[in-house]
Amino acid sequence: MIPHKKILRFKKDDPALKALSKADEKMAYLVQLIGDYSLELEEEYFQSLVQSIVGQQLSMKAADTIWRRLQELCGEVTPGRILSLKEDELRSAGLSKKKIEYIKDLSEKVLSGILDLNKIDSMTDEKVIDALVRVKGIGRWTAEMFLIFSLGRPDVFSVADLGLQKAVKWLYGLSDWPDKKFLIECSQRWKPYRTAASLYLWEAINRGIVDGKDGVRE
Repeated sequence: MIPHKKILRFKKDDPALKALSKADEKMAYLVQLIGDYSLELEEEYFQSLVQSIVGQQLSMKAADTIWRRLQELCGEVTPGRILSLKEDELRSAGLSKKKIEYIKDLSEKVLSGILDLNKIDSMTDEKVIDALVRVKGIGRWTAEMFLIFSLGRPDVFSVADLGLQKAVKWLYGLSDWPDKKFLIECSQRWKPYRTAASLYLWEAINRGIVDGKDGVRE
């Protein structure tokens, strides 16, 4: 039996998109521009977190290359398999010393139950963030990406995300980068559907509407 994939779907008549469009004319323009949108969630939580650590401060191409090498090395990327590998084996995949430390700390916390990924679905957004940032190398940005792309939480906006900053600059026709205050003020208008707003802003970059060539993962 083929497992059912969790997918976030947004259509123009979706209540979330209607609410965003009513609250913000700029967002209404973006919704019309992008149209329907869907996102398949990353349901392998441990692998999703490892992949996020791997991608820190790297271009998407470099991060994807290292992730593929790690998958080949592990067979299946699991906490036990990560901990069974020596540092030089992990370095051969392209991981830095720091990132090896981070993914091993994540693996240890998952195996010990300090971070219980089986219960994370039932936790509030802030509780999820609190639990994840206890892992070395995982900060609030990584935790917020996990909330969106793995858990599909509906009301997440990361003010630290370079892509979102870039897209907001374009959408509002700003001459300079938006500061934290401006981003918070904008995102307050999008509650409780800030995830949809985030996804549509990112999609403007993905489609080349906004130039995202110099953006890197944090």
